[in-house]
Amino acid sequence: MRMNPRNVSGGHHDAGAKADALRVDRSVGGATPSFRGAALIALTLGMAGIAAGVLATPVARADTTPIHLRAVFKSDAGRAITISWSTAAAAADSVLRWRPVGGDAWQETRCQRTGEYYSGGLWFHHARLEGLEPGADYEATATSDGVVSKAFRFATTPPAGQPFQLIAGGDSRSGVTHRRRMNGLIRRLVEQAPRQGRPPVVAFAHGGDFVNKGARLSQWWAWLDDYQLTTSGDRRRLLPIIPTRGNHDYGPVFNQVFDFPDDDANYYATAIAPGVTLLTLNTETSTGGDQREWLAEQLAGLASAGVPWVLCQYHKPAYPAVKVPSGALTNWVPLFERHSVKLCLESDGHCIKRTPPLRANKVDPTGVVYLGEGGLGVGQRRPKTNRWYLQPPAVTGSDHHVHLLRFDGDRRRLVGRAILEDGSTFDRFELQATEPIEATEPIEPPSVGASG
Repeated sequence: MRMNPRNVSGGHHDAGAKADALRVDRSVGGATPSFRGAALIALTLGMAGIAAGVLATPVARADTTPIHLRAVFKSDAGRAITISWSTAAAAADSVLRWRPVGGDAWQETRCQRTGEYYSGGLWFHHARLEGLEPGADYEATATSDGVVSKAFRFATTPPAGQPFQLIAGGDSRSGVTHRRRMNGLIRRLVEQAPRQGRPPVVAFAHGGDFVNKGARLSQWWAWLDDYQLTTSGDRRRLLPIIPTRGNHDYGPVFNQVFDFPDDDANYYATAIAPGVTLLTLNTETSTGGDQREWLAEQLAGLASAGVPWVLCQYHKPAYPAVKVPSGALTNWVPLFERHSVKLCLESDGHCIKRTPPLRANKVDPTGVVYLGEGGLGVGQRRPKTNRWYLQPPAVTGSDHHVHLLRFDGDRRRLVGRAILEDGSTFDRFELQATEPIEATEPIEPPSVGASG
């Protein structure tokens, strides 16, 4: 089943959300931005993009200067990537010019998809690249109607036998000051890895709730501005994102920002590198039916192929630290256990959580670890540690954070760290790749205790 994103359940809407930074005036002439000309472009260029050094020379008018440069991984992160940007005016011709770093011949890819965002006043441009080389660095510029961005770089994920790191986190919809600080932390983690002799950070798995009100373009505009703070170094390297839809990301803009089809259901498989696959699921539509069937087929195929690391990310937790279990508990957990998924990345709870490995509704060293639950800016909550799966040796906390996951070159070991806003390590853990173990017991809802 595929769905129209305008019908995606939005969950609850916070009544105390801050007013839009940019309001869209639809009272005259359809969707027309309230700020045009110099005010509009000055607001855009005055935020995080210039700080990251990605934008072309600012101009004091609403033009086709490429802004909001970003990269997205979806299918095969070693061979395919989408490079996207925005413009404050419509552009008839948007082109990505790119080549391997140090190469002679430039290639040009015209954007396969361009259009005006829902509610108007900003335009998206998506250039999809395929047939790339694993572990390769590329340099590029984005051009819209002759206005060229500064050069930037992106990279594919490494081939077999090479270690790498993956950043995971969620819930950036509010707490803008903390969101910007967390983006700065992410940039530092990317930049520091080679200097510290650590494997490269290749991607950012975002667990959803990018913004507070998913149909408001102004909030996405601000998020895209702030995401430029993850762009690293003088060479302006983009950190590819692997996006998850959260309950606050309702409406069509999510699909327009990340180049999903308008009616896409937003669950998909990403081969991050040989031996590591990330399945992104969607708790904002039915967790049963077509999605459960797809998940079962994916997990069975990956198990048959002998992929040692299959991770899953989704927004609402199966084993929550604060809220009640989502449909992931009854529809997905039995499949995770049957096919020996080792790690699930969860968000939505706004706290730090790492469960012990769980199987058949009890602690079991052969089970699944559930990691979360969102700390990219949102105010943090207190985990309900009386729940059986949050008692020692579980780890919980209430601090802004990301998780940094390191995969060894032989794919036998994963080392994870919860890193706080100040760069300190809150938690460290290791997981070992194991042979599949079939689940034999039914899954029941967890006991959350008296304060559930």
